[in-house]
Amino acid sequence: MSLRVMVVDDSALYRQLVKNVLRNVPDVQVVGLACTGMEALAKIPELQPDLLTLDVQMPDMNGLELLREIKKRRLGVKAIMISSLTAQGARETTDALLAGAFDFIQKPNSPDAETNRKLLDELLTEKIKAFQESRSTKMPDRKPVSAPSKSIESKEKVAEVDLSIGTVNTVHMPSSPTLHSGSGRIDAVVIGTSTGGPLALRDVIPKLPGTLGVPVFVVQHMPQGYTKSLADRIGEMSQLPVQEATNNMIVEPNRVYVAPGGLHMGIERQRGKHWISTSDSPPEHNCRPAVDYTLRSAAQAYSGRLLVAILTGMGRDGTEGCRLVRQLGGSVLAQHPEGCVVYGMPKAVVEEQLANRVVPLEKMASWIVRMLEASR
Repeated sequence: MSLRVMVVDDSALYRQLVKNVLRNVPDVQVVGLACTGMEALAKIPELQPDLLTLDVQMPDMNGLELLREIKKRRLGVKAIMISSLTAQGARETTDALLAGAFDFIQKPNSPDAETNRKLLDELLTEKIKAFQESRSTKMPDRKPVSAPSKSIESKEKVAEVDLSIGTVNTVHMPSSPTLHSGSGRIDAVVIGTSTGGPLALRDVIPKLPGTLGVPVFVVQHMPQGYTKSLADRIGEMSQLPVQEATNNMIVEPNRVYVAPGGLHMGIERQRGKHWISTSDSPPEHNCRPAVDYTLRSAAQAYSGRLLVAILTGMGRDGTEGCRLVRQLGGSVLAQHPEGCVVYGMPKAVVEEQLANRVVPLEKMASWIVRMLEASR
C-alpha cells in the first residue's frame, strides 16, 4: 500500500521541490498540497494522508500549532518537520519532536538550487524510508516486566527479542572469553538514541532522581543548532540539570550532558577527574555525534563501569560501543520494540546478544535507578 503524503509549506518553491523529491520515492503518493496550517487542517479529513511534510515556521498556523491541533482532534496523521536553521526554528522543531513529530530535516540553504535539491532528496528520502519501515514492522508481544531488585545479576542474563515467535524471552548468556564480570560498579550512564529520541528522552530523564549519584551522557542524532534547545526543554521537566556539552567541560555527578549537534562527544580522564572533549572528526554511521564514538571514549575513561541504554532509532550506531562496554564488564539496556518509533538501534544490540535486558520505555528510568542501586 502506498504511503499517502501531504506537503505543507508556505513557500510555493519548497512545495514543488518536496513534491518532486517524493515522486521518486518508491511506494509514495503525494495526495495534496497546502500553503498554510489552516488549509492543511481543513484538507486532512478529506485526503486522509498518512504523513505530512510540515514546514515549522508558517503564517496563520505554524507547524507546531498544527501538530497540536492534529493531536487534539485525534486525526492520526504523523509529520516530518522541515525546519530552517534559526534559533526560533530550532526551538519550535524541538517542541514539535517532543509533541510527537516523527522526525525532522533542515531546509537546505545553499545558493545553488541543484545542490539544495540533491540534499533535500537525500535527507527526505532517508526519513520517508524510516517512516515506512516503522509502519511495516510487526512488533512482538510483550511479557510483563517486573521491577528490578537489588539482587540483579546483570552479567548472567540477557533479555532478547525472538522475532520469529513474537515474544520476549530471558535466556542465559553463553559463556565467552571476551565477557568478564568487572567490578560491577556503575560510575556513569550513557543513553544513545536517534529517530524518536526526543520523545523517548522526555519519558526517561525527567523520571531520574536528582540524587542519581552519577553523570548521564546523552547522544541524540541531531545537527548543530538543535541540541541546546533539546537540553533546555528536557531540563525544564527534570530534577537533574540538563545541558548541552561543551569542550573541556568538567563532568560532575547528578548532571545530564547532551552531545552537541554536529560534534562527537568524548570523555577524558586524568588524575581522578573526568571532562568532556568534542571533536569534528568524520561522522560514524553517517552521524555526528555518534553513539559508538562516545561509548568507546567513556568505556576507557570509566574502565568499563558503565550502564548503557539504547533507545529508539534507525541504524546500528551504538552496537560496537555496547560490545566494548560488555567486554569491559559494563551493562546494557535496550528499549523494547513496542514503543520504539523505529526499532533499529535497539534491535541491532539485541540481535548481537549485547543487551542484559530489554526494557519497555516507561520502565527504563526505574531500571537505570535500580541497577545503579544494585551496583553500590
